[in-house]
Amino acid sequence: MSELILPEHVARKVKAKSAVPEVKAEASPVESAYVKQDELYLDPTKMDMTAIERLPKPTGWRMLVLPFRGQGKTQGNVYLPDEYVERQTLATVVGYVLHMGADCYTDKDKFPGGPWCQKGDWVLFGRYAGARFKIEGGEVRILNDDEIIATIADPKDVLNV
Repeated sequence: MSELILPEHVARKVKAKSAVPEVKAEASPVESAYVKQDELYLDPTKMDMTAIERLPKPTGWRMLVLPFRGQGKTQGNVYLPDEYVERQTLATVVGYVLHMGADCYTDKDKFPGGPWCQKGDWVLFGRYAGARFKIEGGEVRILNDDEIIATIADPKDVLNV
């Protein structure tokens, strides 16, 4: 009878399948931090935290801004399609300051007049400014402190065209 010649990686798989299964060693601390794919992906310990507390905290001179979403209907009570509202949200240049990093506006040479905005302000920023990323329920941006163009009283005053 002739001998079957297999590539080494295939031979190892065949050998491993026929061998007695090994007792798996205890998982390392890093491996145990991951949730298995077929299990729930939510961490129940986070359930007590509010949505604002679960948002990322910006570092350094960065700030977390929630873009203005606008209304889902016109003044004449005509409902706008979700796709249109989503497109307007992506194109908006207005946002609400949620968090500020520890070093925001601390450079006295760059900001001699003091901070340009503070937490809780509606601000105007450049269309492509900052890093945007999705969270559950929408999108947020992280902007540098010098990317703020102006503060505004009412976000509805600025139209997206």
